Amino acid sequence: MSTPEELIAQQMLEQNEKEQAAMAAAAAMPMPAIAANDAKLEVILDVPVTLTLEVGRARLPIRSLLQLAQGSVVELERAAGDPLDVYVNGTLIAHGEVVVVNDKFGIRLTDVISPAERIRKLK
Repeated sequence: MSTPEELIAQQMLEQNEKEQAAMAAAAAMPMPAIAANDAKLEVILDVPVTLTLEVGRARLPIRSLLQLAQGSVVELERAAGDPLDVYVNGTLIAHGEVVVVNDKFGIRLTDVISPAERIRKLK
């Protein structure tokens, strides 16, 4: 029979193995090739960006906002089961669904907006 310490150590080892497998799978994904004339892009590839997932929105008067307390429920405009919006630095880039990976939330992209469409929306 294993001691609690041995069980915890085993769980940590298994968690570490899962995380390493997930990182290896991500590293194996092909990165888009950069053409020689696009070599200047290489400079910005390590610039951090903010990825935001939007579950939904709600509009409510300040009176209702001030009445919110622990346990309050705010109904969102998005229906349950609808895909989430994925934004990068405030720009919609994709839609997806919530998944759980190693006891953490993640998102599976179900629809990625084309770069041409994203650029068109910026204008």
